[in-house]
Amino acid sequence: MRYDVIVVGARCAGSPTAMLLARRGHKVLLVDRATFPSDTISTHILQPPGVAALARWGLLDRLLATGCPPIDTYAFDFGPVTITGSPGTAEHPASYCPRRTVLDKILVDAAAEAGAEVREAFTVTGIVTDDGRVTGIRGRDRAGATVTEHARVVVGADGVHSMVAKAVLPGRYHEKPELIATYYAYFSDLPMAGRFEMYGRPERGFCAAPTHDGLTIVVGGWPHAQLEANRADIEGTLLAALDLAPPFADRVRSATRETRFVGMSVPNFFRVPSGPGWALVGDAGYTRDPITAQGISDAFREAESCAEALHDHLSGTTPYADAMADYQSSRDEQVLPIYEFTTQLATLEPPPPDLQRLLDAMPGNQEAMDGFARVNSGVTSPADFFSAANVDSILAGATP
Repeated sequence: MRYDVIVVGARCAGSPTAMLLARRGHKVLLVDRATFPSDTISTHILQPPGVAALARWGLLDRLLATGCPPIDTYAFDFGPVTITGSPGTAEHPASYCPRRTVLDKILVDAAAEAGAEVREAFTVTGIVTDDGRVTGIRGRDRAGATVTEHARVVVGADGVHSMVAKAVLPGRYHEKPELIATYYAYFSDLPMAGRFEMYGRPERGFCAAPTHDGLTIVVGGWPHAQLEANRADIEGTLLAALDLAPPFADRVRSATRETRFVGMSVPNFFRVPSGPGWALVGDAGYTRDPITAQGISDAFREAESCAEALHDHLSGTTPYADAMADYQSSRDEQVLPIYEFTTQLATLEPPPPDLQRLLDAMPGNQEAMDGFARVNSGVTSPADFFSAANVDSILAGATP
């Protein structure tokens, strides 16, 4: 085997996986069909757990040096009630919304600096197997030449439509259909003053966050069942949705749209993330609707977990099957509560009565509102926030 690990996909899951393995002394090849910097469809909120990961890796200062504005306040406007809280921790109080042209380039460069071999503009066309075990990849390099490379493990970090996953056909579970058709564009002259704002209305959801170069990303969505009906007039449908929150609609209409609208619909599922000679990280292994903006933080966490499991195997301390079983169980335990919370929000249905009662009890209780913001930022598990004891405490403190 020429390499210990080949990582397919060099964005938010793949580059950190390659970087962390290379830092542990493993020989890593990182390939991507894109060149960097380049953009990709993404609403790109970096939640505080993702910020903490960049700090651990020594990369946070690089992001801050690009001038990406911090977001220290989350505001959730549900119509009758608005909840405003802090998303972060004492150590990392803010979120960020970096353009993927910036963030992904930082990650790719860090992987190369760690010693990973990076090949951009490399298109993987197939997986090499030997007696049922994945042993490498086939592809075309920048010049169009056909190339075959071998490794002890091939990692698919190539997104929800992962070519690696399609080749190895892993089992899927906790499946739910596409729930929202989501579209976004960038606006200038739409100041956010350090706020991430989300608006929930029946069958509509929209939000905004500040990003690089004085721009603000505005995202809107509607039930996936309405995708075809609204496809012909995306902007008109979004502006009509914004009119359900008139002050926000006025701010957007006073701004200037700088880009076209682009969109996505995301299925919700878990894939079995490993098998003989292969593993999956990021959206290739677990995907959920973007309404809670957990994708980048999930990718960072899974990159750390997968890299640690592979290191344990490659260094001879843990059998491959045991190391990867631990990786899967840890992933599922971490993300299942926020997965269920996300897919409930993504129905765009009115909150159930018990949840509405809880939301109504929060205004004026800053601790409760901060807690709700930290559920949405990935700092606090929904299982903890919505525990009977915490819910009873919030309801007991509500103003009569």
